[in-house]
Amino acid sequence: MSETLQTTDVAASDADLLAQTAIAVREAGSALRERFGEVVRYQTREELMRALAANDDTALDILRPRLTRLRPDAGWVEDELDGGALPPGEWWVVDPAEGNVNHLHALPEWAVTATLVRENQPVLTAVHLPLTGETYTALTGAGARLDGRPLHVSRTADLGLSIVATSQARPDEDEKVVRRVGSSITAMLFDALVVRAAVPATLHLLNVAAGRIDAFWQFAGARADLLPGALLVTEAGGRISDAEGRPWTPQSQSFLAAAPGVHAEAVSTLSR
Repeated sequence: MSETLQTTDVAASDADLLAQTAIAVREAGSALRERFGEVVRYQTREELMRALAANDDTALDILRPRLTRLRPDAGWVEDELDGGALPPGEWWVVDPAEGNVNHLHALPEWAVTATLVRENQPVLTAVHLPLTGETYTALTGAGARLDGRPLHVSRTADLGLSIVATSQARPDEDEKVVRRVGSSITAMLFDALVVRAAVPATLHLLNVAAGRIDAFWQFAGARADLLPGALLVTEAGGRISDAEGRPWTPQSQSFLAAAPGVHAEAVSTLSR
């Protein structure tokens, strides 16, 4: 079999796999939507963690068996807060309730994500927003889509005319990272048109891919936060790097996704 045919067969297989992955995240999202609506009250960190775990388990009970059937030999990332490189091979990187705290507080910014990583490169991703019914997908080399419609990043070429966004440091984050987040927001407030700061990261990255906002940055961050959006933005024509403009990997200590026209300006601002 020729190399061209082998490549075509893999692409077709991955396209079918993406379609099935999208079905799985939509089913998990429907289960989480049934749990959504009332603010979940908690008085201690232990109560909070139990409430978060209950949402995760609801989605994972659907996602894990379905995705395992699709790729039985793929590994499974157990902790969506983990970062760094993965061992060789294929891995499912899943965030069963991205924006879980928002869900508990009856806020609308949450999603279900599933990304297949092959040799530390995201191959395909599906992100479902249950409250709007939208499903964002991307496949390496085949583009990014919203419910089947192609996505493209913004054509803005002036950071001073740009809407930019970031996610705050995680609870118990290192003090240096927290201070770096604060100084970067201050720098962007001087240079950009509007600065948005909220969680989760994935929803900002969906907006970069769709051309609604022009750049997103974050320091540290977990694989499950960044891999889905990184693939979506790249396949929508955007640029991915660390905050200093170097190639981004899951081991990087910072992350920047931007429209090509403002990427260099964003790097300059974040490097001050």
